[in-house]
Amino acid sequence: MRVAVTILAFCVASLLALGLVMLYSSSMTQVGAHYLMMQLIWCVFGFGLCVTAASLDYQLFKKYAWPFFIFALLLLALVLEKHLGSVRGNARRWFSFHGVSLQPSELGKLALIIALAWYGDRFQRRMPTFKWGVLLPILIIAAELVLIFREPDWGTTFLLAAVGGGMLVLAGTQWKFFIPPAIAVVTGAVFMLLHNPMRMKRIFSWLHPEETKTGVGMQAYQAMIALGSGGWTGLGLGNGRQKLGWVSEHHTDFIFSIIGEELGLVATLLVIVSFVVIALCGIYIALHAKDMFGTLLAAGITLLISLQAAINIGVVTSALPNKGLALPFISYGGSSLVVMLACVGILLSVARQAVPAKVSVSDFDSNDNPFAAKAA
Repeated sequence: MRVAVTILAFCVASLLALGLVMLYSSSMTQVGAHYLMMQLIWCVFGFGLCVTAASLDYQLFKKYAWPFFIFALLLLALVLEKHLGSVRGNARRWFSFHGVSLQPSELGKLALIIALAWYGDRFQRRMPTFKWGVLLPILIIAAELVLIFREPDWGTTFLLAAVGGGMLVLAGTQWKFFIPPAIAVVTGAVFMLLHNPMRMKRIFSWLHPEETKTGVGMQAYQAMIALGSGGWTGLGLGNGRQKLGWVSEHHTDFIFSIIGEELGLVATLLVIVSFVVIALCGIYIALHAKDMFGTLLAAGITLLISLQAAINIGVVTSALPNKGLALPFISYGGSSLVVMLACVGILLSVARQAVPAKVSVSDFDSNDNPFAAKAA
């Protein structure tokens, strides 16, 4: 366990350091060191939360799971009020106070994971049934996703739906029960997509990048140019050209393209490897947690970090349509950075109290689920 924790901390620290360097490089011609200084402040605050969470008993989160979840729902509801929420790019997702912005959906990610971990631990023996394994937890997930979807924030909605579904499976929900809800969700998503011109344009630009490279698809197209022009070793730190007005959001959602342009394919591959290693460490911690709550908590956090990183990198490389999700630990954004560091602290707390044990044949239940056996 000590090795897993050390490797996890090293990978997170490396991504944070790279993020700070690339943040300054990508924005120095526009705002100087402003973004860097703001990110450093959030990094210090997030590091404090990380250390605090790591030193606490993670069982404390079980006690306050529902008050925390209700608080997150309240913030998500308040941000939709036109006199409270701040509008950017036709979306109302932020609270703004004297130049400082807070995004409640980031807090909602952690709140949902803790609530589902509590639910899976509390009703683990009933999870194989449709009522307790699908119907009731879907109502919990939907309560938050509806508010996030209304902002609108489709990327976070799909991300949390995937994380929530993954946690339910790990808690013991049978795969076959997900078929009807999945069909309903896909049908509803397609219907709303067909009636949303802006997102239909994004889908079209993703399918036909050459035809939309001077319009709605310009951001993704220029990001691909940035990645391609970097070659193996990049143009050199600070020498990127696409950040000079060609790639929008180059310091947030599309910072991965600037890494590729200035530091090359080698650096981008190292970033991907770092996230893979973080995922493996998270899985190891989840498997060795001392109880079901710790297992689901660690697994949910690992899914969140891994899937968000995969979606961001997929968008930048044009493997996925534009979703507007930050790259964990690297992209500019105080709310995202603080929550991600808090998540790492919780992972460390679970690891600190882990029971050294090996997964064997006896650890599997009737559904071949080693996670569900935790409650036995």
